[in-house]
Amino acid sequence: MQKQPAPGTCHFRYTQAQEPLPDPACTPGALSPAVTQSNLTQTICNPSGYTKGIRPPVSVTGPEKIANAASYGAKDPLHDTEYDHLISLELGGDPNDPRNLWVEPPSPGHTPGGGPSNPKDQVESKLHTAICSGRVQLRDAQQAIATDWTTALTKLKIK
Repeated sequence: MQKQPAPGTCHFRYTQAQEPLPDPACTPGALSPAVTQSNLTQTICNPSGYTKGIRPPVSVTGPEKIANAASYGAKDPLHDTEYDHLISLELGGDPNDPRNLWVEPPSPGHTPGGGPSNPKDQVESKLHTAICSGRVQLRDAQQAIATDWTTALTKLKIK
């Protein structure tokens, strides 16, 4: 298990639309050194799948999620949150660096007890497609999503 920030030291931020953002001091994002612009076809753009082979097991992330929830002082039931990679694995984020993982609270409109609600996943998929099609550079997508996932597509002019 990766060491997490001390309990209560991290604070969620929210956009005007009340979408959750992580504390940039606790969760600035971290990149996998295995993914570079020059090896995209062997890593994140490999059609046979890249993320399955690097995703940490629940036996590792389960205890980390509990500790990270304490770091953020999370109030939502953990089954309604997602232990999420700020820079997703499909964008070359580090699989288990605590600087890249946070307990993401539910988005607006979430049904309590309905499990995680994460519109960030759609943003990640669109960025992944743009990277793999050559429309966006890897580093630009990583920086945009780490800064504010809710504005990443607009910033990079992706529809």
